[in-house]
Amino acid sequence: MTMRKVYRAGGELLKSTGDVVGQWKEYSEDLLHPIATSSEEKAETNDLEGVSTITEDTEVVEDPQWQVWMRSNLKMWSTSESSSEETLLCSICLEVFSEPVSTPCGHNFCKRCICEAWDTAGLCTCPLCKRNYSTRPELSVNTLLRELVSQRKLEKNKSRSMEEMPTFAEVQCDVCSEPKLKALKSCLVCLSSFCETHLQPHLTVSGLKRHQLMEPVENLEDRLCPKHQRPLELFCDTDQSCICTLCGLLEHKTHDLLSLDEAAELHKELSDQFNKLCRQLVPESNKVELRRKQKFEVDVTLDPDTAHPWLVLSEDLKQVHHTDVRKQLPDSPLRFDYCAVVLGKQSFSSGRFYFEVQVKEKTDWDLGVSQKSVHRKGKITASPKNGFWCIALRNKDEYRACADSLVRLFPSAAPQKVGVFVDYDEGLVSFYDTDSADLLFSFTGCSFTEKLFPFFSPCLNDKGSNSAPLVVSAVETFTDAK
Repeated sequence: MTMRKVYRAGGELLKSTGDVVGQWKEYSEDLLHPIATSSEEKAETNDLEGVSTITEDTEVVEDPQWQVWMRSNLKMWSTSESSSEETLLCSICLEVFSEPVSTPCGHNFCKRCICEAWDTAGLCTCPLCKRNYSTRPELSVNTLLRELVSQRKLEKNKSRSMEEMPTFAEVQCDVCSEPKLKALKSCLVCLSSFCETHLQPHLTVSGLKRHQLMEPVENLEDRLCPKHQRPLELFCDTDQSCICTLCGLLEHKTHDLLSLDEAAELHKELSDQFNKLCRQLVPESNKVELRRKQKFEVDVTLDPDTAHPWLVLSEDLKQVHHTDVRKQLPDSPLRFDYCAVVLGKQSFSSGRFYFEVQVKEKTDWDLGVSQKSVHRKGKITASPKNGFWCIALRNKDEYRACADSLVRLFPSAAPQKVGVFVDYDEGLVSFYDTDSADLLFSFTGCSFTEKLFPFFSPCLNDKGSNSAPLVVSAVETFTDAK
């Protein structure tokens, strides 16, 4: 991504180009650990911490969502211009919003686009989430988006005009033979630039002394007003163009005129204002999305018949933690006998459901959903092909999605509570940081063919450092107070 800006420094107007480069953090294989097992296996390995096995043929890839986040956000969109533009596109016409409106489900469209879509189809269905409305819902004007679009259009107009501004950089003398010396001034009459030596005639010869000199620039013809052949020294804010002083006295005398310095500063202020609005829009959009998911809350309790013998469940079946004491429990086909895992008692085979789990003060955990038919005996590799859709934490700050190829996650802050949303029919499993409303990861295009159960692994207590429980919590609707 290349950003261009114009600014004044040392008495000369400079145009600079800077590249935004995302720094990628490299990891070695020794940061990846095998699955969590019972304490009986502790003598065999020092890496008993979860339910994600890394083998030699495991492909380790960077989180594609994090790549998008890095490219589009860079600290909440403060420096990314193209991704900010994507936020302003209507998903129907794929153009910048015109009269942006919001549906009751929280999605945004051009007023004309959504109305025409509903008129043509004869049904009122959200094009994004497919929610159906029995009667045409009321559309609300999205004032934040409308302001953002307005600011963006103004900034783009300003940017196009700023491209035409004269810029001053190191220019070579047109008279010098090789090696050419640095030019000290440019002459708008001679249309040439001169070093200190070759400039002397313009300072001493009476005829040449009347020539108009300026700071050295390339392409002098482009710095002249095509009508009056005078230097472009002003910016007309009304017409968004660079003009000469004579234009300012004649054709533009009733317009708003700025010096080039003032225009450059205004351009910077507009960019800052646009970025500020973007930062407001992103978290607000996240909050709306999370609120929609929280409406599908279900009551989840833990199933003691599936719990590994080293796990302790609370009396209300809402909490689970690992201890060093193995309970004497009857073996059954439902119970996990090797990995520190427990499933939820409730199962789901259609529709949507959502639940939240407190993970604070833990260094390791796994969380998600699993199919009914998953292997419960022996070592487990958590991945979609084995019937698990989950994310995990290792070593206090290493987050990962247990996809068929391991994906590293980079949340902006350590989640204290994680929301899990499943749309069975759409094949979607999404994980949210409920404090920030950020989407942590989504499994998409899943093909569910049997019942799904909530899946929990508190991992080993690690001599007390990971003794905090996983807690199935009631949903607290996200509010601005958070």
